[in-house]
Amino acid sequence: MLKVTQQKFYLTCTFLALTFIFNHVAFAQNAPIDFEPSGFGATWNWTTFENDTNPQLQIIANPDVSGINTSSSVAKFTALQSGQPFAGCETMHGAGIGSFTIDSSNMMVKIMVWKTTISDIGIKLVRFDNWSLGEIKIPNTKIQEWEELTFDFSGHIGLTYDQLVIFPDFATRTSNNVILFDNIFGQGFVTNNPEKISGNYVKLFPNPTHNSLSVNIEDVEGGAVIVSNILGKVVLQQKFSSNQFTLDISQLITNSTYSVSILDTQGKLIETKLIVVN
Repeated sequence: MLKVTQQKFYLTCTFLALTFIFNHVAFAQNAPIDFEPSGFGATWNWTTFENDTNPQLQIIANPDVSGINTSSSVAKFTALQSGQPFAGCETMHGAGIGSFTIDSSNMMVKIMVWKTTISDIGIKLVRFDNWSLGEIKIPNTKIQEWEELTFDFSGHIGLTYDQLVIFPDFATRTSNNVILFDNIFGQGFVTNNPEKISGNYVKLFPNPTHNSLSVNIEDVEGGAVIVSNILGKVVLQQKFSSNQFTLDISQLITNSTYSVSILDTQGKLIETKLIVVN
């Protein structure tokens, strides 16, 4: 009897510890993106697109620490003359910046830029299924010095995203342009966690489970389910169009714990729960 009680106590403590981890990691926004070795952004997998040969985003020493940006490291994007006006770079879905919901604490997205020409800079936030409201564009007003720009995403409040897209030089070019950017979301940014929508009840069973997971949701007829591992990496995502459906989890690693997050059709978080795959 004592051994069984100890096992139950151990499992309870483990579950509570994992709940804490998932609440602070799986749905956390990794910001500010400062490209410092001990910060966020420098080691992320950035993909460049529509830039002809697509030279990689570079992390370099800040060449101009005399102005408002005294950071040691910054990102360098070379916009090729032969590239598209909307050439840019993006983070991976479910990695890097993590999953986050726009609210009053992060709706004003700041970025520091250093450019040699005047042109639009664009920022786009993308949902796990590649849906987006499109980019917001603002032109820089200074050249060859650091400038901080602020993008108003207040129209996105309540929406949950897991990808960041940057368009450093949204313009037709007559030459190759070098753009430096840094401190995305602002130097003083404090991370936030999304609040779940009240009034909905989510049931996952069986739990622990093995090959499949049944999902029942009250008052929701469609949306998406996102499964993340203990590091916050998305390992499975699927749309649903009914309040009762079955999720195939046969490809997940056994003897592991995962978070299952349910989002509605607008990308708003309904609830996040833990499951054990045995």
